Amino acid sequence: MIHHSRGRWAAGAIMLTTALALTACSAPAPGDSTSSAGSLTVWVDADRAAVLKDAAAEFTKESGVEVKLVQKDFADIQEQFIAQVPTGKGPDITIGAHDWLGNFVTNGVVAPVELGDKASDFQDVAVTAMSFDGVTYGVPYSIENIAMLRNTALAPTAPTSYDDMIAMGKSAGTEFPFIVQVGPESDPYHLYPFQTSFGAPVFGTNADGSYNAGELTIGNAGGDQFATWLAQEGAVGNLNISLTGDLAKEKFNAGASPFFLTGPWNVADAQAAGIDVAVDPIPAPGPNAAQPFVGVQGFFVSAKSTNTLAASEFLTNYIATESVQTALYEVGKRAPALTASFEAASADPIIAGFGEVGATAVPMPNIPEMGSVWQFWGVTEAAIIGGQADPVGLWQKMAADVQGAI
Repeated sequence: MIHHSRGRWAAGAIMLTTALALTACSAPAPGDSTSSAGSLTVWVDADRAAVLKDAAAEFTKESGVEVKLVQKDFADIQEQFIAQVPTGKGPDITIGAHDWLGNFVTNGVVAPVELGDKASDFQDVAVTAMSFDGVTYGVPYSIENIAMLRNTALAPTAPTSYDDMIAMGKSAGTEFPFIVQVGPESDPYHLYPFQTSFGAPVFGTNADGSYNAGELTIGNAGGDQFATWLAQEGAVGNLNISLTGDLAKEKFNAGASPFFLTGPWNVADAQAAGIDVAVDPIPAPGPNAAQPFVGVQGFFVSAKSTNTLAASEFLTNYIATESVQTALYEVGKRAPALTASFEAASADPIIAGFGEVGATAVPMPNIPEMGSVWQFWGVTEAAIIGGQADPVGLWQKMAADVQGAI
């Protein structure tokens, strides 16, 4: 997945201009297309805009290439990028999530990015996530995953196993031994580390770590064991379909459990509620390690960009620097993808704790076939947790339904 560097671009090959524009609008204005020689148009969300404004200004000063930042709602970017790039009206570069990559590649809207020697500067999971069929398509900037939050007043030490966690939770005398959001349609994302501990990933992987859509492993023997475990945990109340995301957060912040399986997005509110929070590895109920999904965000280059050399230079020699990656971390509080920035951020024990779990996590599948999994996965888990008969039969029907949809 690591390719030869195309080297630094030649500034003289590109028409040079000297302006920097920050355009905050929902769609590119006329003339903002990638056909404007000597400029780059970059789609960015509001939170990242201020940091990129500084990086863009520096890039323009050094290269003379104008950088136009177009502010977008993150939730709209994937659909708009796929729609606009083929018409030539999309940006040269867009911010995005790694699990959009399969759709981007199959729609032919992204170009490979050659990290070269810089690939080793990033955490391995970040480069893997930004790759598809062995080719790297994005420059990562952040990594995010769930871990086990612990209320240290209720549980002074980390549990050594899933059973130990349940025992510690019960001895604390709280309403719940541990909390994880499930909800009426379940939450496969939050339950996935338990599933992987039984050796039942959704898909198999190729030698390079990429997902193999032709190998659906969710319905293997480990999947049957996980389904049986879901039924048992639902029966004793450790998993509860009435516990939505909002309610799970509310309960933990009220001291109703020592443990909360969640992401960094819920840490600040827990601390504001007066809880001294520690971040621990996820205890595994099965024989293998509990591996959550990791989500990676980064930047992609349009397949229709007329300034791919300048785009590559901006990403690999500006976005992929410690100063910019650290600045992006400081505004978003997502662990940096660049190892040097991550190590600096890890002075915060919360970041260090999530990072330790994330280092052995698995990327959310970025292949298009993943879209066929979600529609059957959660409702099946909810039915099993809710007590419907024959958990293994339900799980196998789900696997067959997914295979049929793929």
